[in-house]
Amino acid sequence: MKVVTTPIETLHLQSTLRLLPRAFPAPYRSQWIQPLPLNTLSNSSLTSPPRIVSLSQGGGSIDLWRRYASDKFSDMGLDPGAGSDKMYNETASSIVETLKKANSILPHVVLASTVLALLYPPSFTWFTSRYFVPALGFLMFAVGINSDEKDFLEAFKRPKAILLGYLGQYLIKPLLGFIFGLAAVSLFQLPTPIGAGIMLVSCVSGAQLSNYATFLTDPALAPLSIVMTSLSTATAVLVTPMLSLLLIGKKLPVDVKGMISSILQVVIAPIAAGLLLNKLFPKLSNAIRPFLPVLSVLDTACCVGAPLALNINSVVSPFGATILLLVTMFHLSAFLSGYFLTGSVFRNAPDAKALQRTLSYETGMQSSLLALALATKFFQDPLVGIPPAISTVVMSLMGFTLVMIWSNDKEQNI
Repeated sequence: MKVVTTPIETLHLQSTLRLLPRAFPAPYRSQWIQPLPLNTLSNSSLTSPPRIVSLSQGGGSIDLWRRYASDKFSDMGLDPGAGSDKMYNETASSIVETLKKANSILPHVVLASTVLALLYPPSFTWFTSRYFVPALGFLMFAVGINSDEKDFLEAFKRPKAILLGYLGQYLIKPLLGFIFGLAAVSLFQLPTPIGAGIMLVSCVSGAQLSNYATFLTDPALAPLSIVMTSLSTATAVLVTPMLSLLLIGKKLPVDVKGMISSILQVVIAPIAAGLLLNKLFPKLSNAIRPFLPVLSVLDTACCVGAPLALNINSVVSPFGATILLLVTMFHLSAFLSGYFLTGSVFRNAPDAKALQRTLSYETGMQSSLLALALATKFFQDPLVGIPPAISTVVMSLMGFTLVMIWSNDKEQNI
């Protein structure tokens, strides 16, 4: 459609066009106006009211200026929108990287949740035991979505490491538990139920938090850690009652169906869901993956603070400080035993250091929540539950402090 103007407007625009040669090159000037042919002028048109419609080419003078400026910037090798796009991309990338690095503050968050649970228990008492299974399951989902099914198949090709982890769980740790439980009664003159509580902690299976700790330090070995913990958990229905009878003199029945259900809910189902999501919907996995570290940190903080807040009366007992010392020494000895024993067995392995860290977590961290549940259910004396309650906090603080230390060492060695 051509531009329709009055003859007077046509003469005016033609005169104005002569003033534009410096501002617009010829191609753009030709688009500014297309005057009407002379034979279309009439006397009636001279007196007709102005009729102005939008320019047919270029979309108007504003669009014309925009096109001209864009071509000029292109000739100069510049892109007017590149700066804003670059700034947006850099901001988005910075946010994603910050979310991914949230795990680096995990020890500080765990410590803060511990202090908060001690000073103001109601901040965590809402997080009751019914939330423990889904909370631990979420951590396993985070591991699964960052893993591959091939990693788990490779884990089963290392039976020697799996056996060593199992011995750490059910041989080294019970021996240490017996030593520190005996010391609590004979050297520190603590009540016998306190010693029984320390021994009970050493009889239970490995903790799922050890899998998450391994994932943060050595992601490639997280499947191996999961296999070891799952094996110790599955056989706990037989081993834990025998060890408790041997060390404490009381046989504690463990619910077989409940243990199998716990493995399915906490370990197998969440990891399988993460693996399937990663395989079938990779774009969705990539979209949610940056947010998992932040959510996992908050999840872990609740898993640590809640048992402490729920058992605050037992923890702040007159024996609290001495029990804290004994439980800390017990876990420290377990971490060190797992680390150095693995170093002596796998000294020539190419990933010896990674294996040492993995088995250290596996030996030093155990399911203190299970020990607490057993103490509450099968022992009349509430003092038996104090060491497991303290153990939940101590082993988490020590484990994730090691995560921070070993992660920093790995970055410096790269």
